[in-house]
Amino acid sequence: MARLSRSLDQLKGSYDVVIIGSGYGGGVAASHLARAGKSVAVLERGREVLTGNFPAKFPELKNDFQVQGKSFKTGPDTALYDVRIGDDMHVLVGRGLGGGSLVNAGVTLRPDHRVFEDEIWPGQIRQDGGLHRGFARAETWLRPASDPRAAEMTKYGVLAEAGRKLDRDLVAPRVAVSFAENINPAGISQPACTRCGDCCAGCNVGAKNTVALTYLPDAARHGAEMFTEITVRRISRAPDGSWRVHAQPTAGNANPVVVEAAIVVLAAGTLGSTEILLRSRDEGLAVSDRIGRRFSANGDIIAFGYGAKTIVNSVGVGYPSRIEGLEVGASVTGQLEFRDPDCLDNELTVQEGAVPSAVAPSLPIMFLPNGRLLGALQSLVSGVYKGPFASLQTYFAVSHDSASGIFRLEGDKLALSWKDAAEEPCYQRLDAALRAVVECAGGDYVKNPLAGTVMGHQPATAHPLGGCVMGRESTHGVVNHKSEVFDTSPGRGPTDVHDGLYVIDGSIIPRSLGVNPLFTITALAERALAHMLADRRLSASPMPLPKEPIHVATPAAVLAAE
Repeated sequence: MARLSRSLDQLKGSYDVVIIGSGYGGGVAASHLARAGKSVAVLERGREVLTGNFPAKFPELKNDFQVQGKSFKTGPDTALYDVRIGDDMHVLVGRGLGGGSLVNAGVTLRPDHRVFEDEIWPGQIRQDGGLHRGFARAETWLRPASDPRAAEMTKYGVLAEAGRKLDRDLVAPRVAVSFAENINPAGISQPACTRCGDCCAGCNVGAKNTVALTYLPDAARHGAEMFTEITVRRISRAPDGSWRVHAQPTAGNANPVVVEAAIVVLAAGTLGSTEILLRSRDEGLAVSDRIGRRFSANGDIIAFGYGAKTIVNSVGVGYPSRIEGLEVGASVTGQLEFRDPDCLDNELTVQEGAVPSAVAPSLPIMFLPNGRLLGALQSLVSGVYKGPFASLQTYFAVSHDSASGIFRLEGDKLALSWKDAAEEPCYQRLDAALRAVVECAGGDYVKNPLAGTVMGHQPATAHPLGGCVMGRESTHGVVNHKSEVFDTSPGRGPTDVHDGLYVIDGSIIPRSLGVNPLFTITALAERALAHMLADRRLSASPMPLPKEPIHVATPAAVLAAE
């Protein structure tokens, strides 16, 4: 399998379809529309990272973070991790060809049915069966599975013991990871997971079922052209009614680029799509005044337990393994569920996590500001796979918040405001649950090991949702149930839309989900594409798979192909 991305000098001036972003929404759109015979260009602001080239050492990982706040910005524009420091909340998102799928934990869960019974959604989401079919199609491509050897992982056992003490059942959630060698639906041969624990730093094995190994290669095989390191600024109407995409090469001082298309799919993620539409509105595009509203952090929290009395093994060992014979498991192997049949907002899940191996050398430094000097120094000497950090507990937890955040532009930059975000009731519930889980293992609950740094005490999320939310009409949302952008030009009705302009990513979700959002984003994307193809009388017919399976694109494989 060769690289998917092309040189920017091959970018044409017009296509049938331009897709902005390459995560779950962009990948689904690219695959379906290329299969339908459309000329498709995918524009991604990040870079393409081949299997085997994800950061494996701390200096590499450090250089793959871009951190920006109101008055500062550090790190390259092509960094894998995009960290936004805010006054009220911090946001972490992934960047690269494949979007957030490259560096998430891959947890693939369907929300409680009560989430979609909320009247905030357009009625068609509940009524037409399209979402159910979308989940079924997403399942075919993402192929989520529980680790068949989950119970053998130490971190799973520690959480299981806490669950028994708290009278909570432990489940092995499904993750988008291949636990056995297979040939995936795109015809790519994937190896089995080595349980190295590095999912959130990028899978160097090739076992994680990312968009870069599923939907995107399928799109490329059907003719889609992919371009990386190009940042879209805004979109506008051309005189002939088509769309103009205004972009800038991400690195260097290259000239701006304009690409025209009959269909534009915004799939740049909650931050990216909202920012692009806000800029476009400022330049005259008529969109709903609900743009930027109903941001949700999905009730997220990442926390740690320190000083436990038992070995946990929640620090990844990487691939090839740094510690021979040690298996950590996937980033998430086990999950405790706190259910409330009477009140959805009270529900939460606690997942045991794994810190990627490239983070390991920084752990002692991270915990120094929290008064754990002695243990941190001990680990500097003995290494994090021995001593106190062998007992480090890592947890990812998800609940429900009020989706009260608001995006706006400050100058030319996206800014988030959410007064009293830290006082959201979900954080008190999560703190109580996590403290109880940590104490069951004899540890101390550490809500934020970086609280003494620029991170402060604000909550942080890796699951940003909203900003371009679905609604029944333009007074309720930015897009309709088909992901078409409402047109608020003078004389237009409340349900009228811009022909050919779509938003398909996490920004359209109008509330918290209570689970990791990747599965729902993919299902909504599949649903939107089904409507788009039907409305435009298109048929997405796949080409036959190649007779010989394609092997994962590793650096060595690409060099051999060249």
